Amino acid sequence: MRWLIIILVVLLAGLQWRLWVGEGSLAHRAELNRQLQQQESENQALRERNQLIATDVESLKANLDAIEEKARADLGMIKQGETFYLVIDKKPQRPAVQDNPQ
Repeated sequence: MRWLIIILVVLLAGLQWRLWVGEGSLAHRAELNRQLQQQESENQALRERNQLIATDVESLKANLDAIEEKARADLGMIKQGETFYLVIDKKPQRPAVQDNPQ
C-alpha cells in the first residue's frame, strides 16, 4: 500500500511538472497564442498592402491617365511641348568656418 501511494505521488508530481513547465504546458500555450496573434496581425497588414497593390495594377491596366500620373509622379516624366521648371528654395547659408593657420 505504501508503494502505491509513493508511485501515485511521483506520477502526480510528473504530471504537474508537465502541466506547468514542460512542452505543451500552460506557459508554452500562452507563448504560442501570443505568436499566433502577432502573425495574424502581420498577415492582416500584408493583406491590406496586397489589396492596395492589386487596386493600383487594375487601375493601370484599365486607365491610361493612371499610367500618365504614375509616370509623372514616380519618374518625373513630362509631355512633349511642356516646360519643366525646377524651383529650388534657397536655404540660409551658414557662415564659413575659418581655418586658423598657426
